[in-house]
Amino acid sequence: MRSRYSAYVLRNAEYLQQTWDATKRPELIDFSRETITWLRLEITDIKKGGAKDTKGVVAFKAFYSQDGEECVMNEISRFTKIAGRWFYLDGVIKSMGKVDMQTNQGKNAPCACGSGKKFKRCCGAV
Repeated sequence: MRSRYSAYVLRNAEYLQQTWDATKRPELIDFSRETITWLRLEITDIKKGGAKDTKGVVAFKAFYSQDGEECVMNEISRFTKIAGRWFYLDGVIKSMGKVDMQTNQGKNAPCACGSGKKFKRCCGAV
């Protein structure tokens, strides 16, 4: 999962194709009109996907910037292991939109802007 996220950050279509299950793989990945800048990945849940498993599910939040606004995409992705390698099957986007900086996160929670600071010392201090 993390390597595929990195491939999106780097716009590495070849790697994405290689790690996509052949039965679900799109014919072409074109980044020529891409306006998203990926900011960070947060894995929120993992089901199976261990060394002895052949299937796995990863839930994640991918934060990105588009048109000057920070957004987040929540997705649940399915993976399959073939000949010892993991391949992306498909995913369901649960939500997608702007990051709400005013959401009551708790003063000691990490700030949603990705600064690494506590909310109270970052965007919550405004």
